[in-house]
Amino acid sequence: MENGIDPRALFTLNYGVYILSTGYEGKYNGQIINALMQLTADPICMAACLHKDNYTTELVEKSGRFSVSVLEESVPLKFIGVFGFRCGRDFDKFGECRYEVKEGGLPLVTEYSLAGIELKVLSVQDVFTHKVFIGQVEKAQLFKEGTPLTYANYHRVKKGKSPSNAPSAIFNEVK
Repeated sequence: MENGIDPRALFTLNYGVYILSTGYEGKYNGQIINALMQLTADPICMAACLHKDNYTTELVEKSGRFSVSVLEESVPLKFIGVFGFRCGRDFDKFGECRYEVKEGGLPLVTEYSLAGIELKVLSVQDVFTHKVFIGQVEKAQLFKEGTPLTYANYHRVKKGKSPSNAPSAIFNEVK
């Protein structure tokens, strides 16, 4: 326990596992996130948290839009690794999966995904090493029924780790 913070206490919070993506000037990029929440119902708004150094963050700021693909519980760890541990500056993540691009120009990963959500950025808040993007939902679609992957199962069942830039990297210590 460091500075009175026991990471096991934070690990009791429940999260999902998602791919947040965007498109800008013909370039698509996305990354794994777990920091996503619905804020309001009318209009439907959500908040997503991204590290300031990530390429996806740069593209979301430029495009002013992002999409979220909700991953299913059966997604292989290797598939998560494509979006979670590779940088899109020098690797085409979308060359490794099935996805679709609707008229809004945002990529939605359809492989191992239960649903896709498209959002327009309303505001951005700096939070130390990260940026919180508040977005208004423009479209949402269900791809298939199933059980979403939780962050707890990602760690406990799949034995996955968090990249050092993830807000939840501290959970790597909890095993």
